[in-house]
Amino acid sequence: MGELKDTIKGLGNEIAGNAKQAAGKLRNDPAQQVEGKAQEKKGEVQQGVGKVKGALGDRI
Repeated sequence: MGELKDTIKGLGNEIAGNAKQAAGKLRNDPAQQVEGKAQEKKGEVQQGVGKVKGALGDRI
């Protein structure tokens, strides 16, 4: 079940990161764009962890 939790959290972080990047572009705020990109990458990693857990059957 941990794989689903990680995958959902990762997707949420990706969405939030993309939203922050878009808001940063609209406001011409490079710091917010960088923060959004970092959150997006965090989400991608979380989803990867979820996939690994799924492949290993939550034994990690």
